[in-house]
Amino acid sequence: MLFEILNLILGIAFGFIHRGRENYYLLLKNGVIVGLILGIVFVLAAEYVFPGSLILDVGYLGAPGIFADIFFFVIIFIIGSVVGDWLERKYRK
Repeated sequence: MLFEILNLILGIAFGFIHRGRENYYLLLKNGVIVGLILGIVFVLAAEYVFPGSLILDVGYLGAPGIFADIFFFVIIFIIGSVVGDWLERKYRK
């Protein structure tokens, strides 16, 4: 659960740091790229360094399970980046 929360916080920071109102397509594209990299790092760390530390752990299914975990992390990061962009628009007027 710690990795999912950290991924969400990094997504919020990613959305908040980019100045100006983002085009949502560009935010989605950049969020997928960064979320994929972070997802790979976090899933590999969660599978091999801290086993059993994910909320949705389907790594026992082999390679498809690891890809599902990475996809889950990408979705969390994209949600965080959209929330961060919304917070930026609300507080930086």
